[in-house]
Amino acid sequence: MRLAAFAPLLAVLLSCSGIHKINTQKTMEALNGTWVPVRQEIGGQQLPEAAYSDQKLEIIDSTYIVTAESVDKGVVRFGEGDRMDIYGREGVNSGKHFTAIYKLVDGQLTICYNLAGGAYPESFSTEGHSLYFLSVFERQ
Repeated sequence: MRLAAFAPLLAVLLSCSGIHKINTQKTMEALNGTWVPVRQEIGGQQLPEAAYSDQKLEIIDSTYIVTAESVDKGVVRFGEGDRMDIYGREGVNSGKHFTAIYKLVDGQLTICYNLAGGAYPESFSTEGHSLYFLSVFERQ
């Protein structure tokens, strides 16, 4: 088979790769900044405001910094659709990989994390999932 037969497929693959890069850049730009939680839950249970009132999340392109009881730093990768991969590099989550989904609607950033890693959450609900953690943020 001649290489020319693959040219249309190669063009589609290259253009899709470029689209993903553009979408990822737009996502990073939209999420860049400092975010404070306004609601959190884990395993279907709402957390009291006192549990998160001193927390903040900073996203700077592909890096994140979470300030809570301690400081946690790492890398965030935006995947297909609403998927997010979080890799802890410094702090209590160093060496861990969390999967998550996110949405940004009306100035609120909602992230649903699977703290066990593995499969991405399928919805923005922690009900019935003891290691799913949901946080709703507003820009500071």
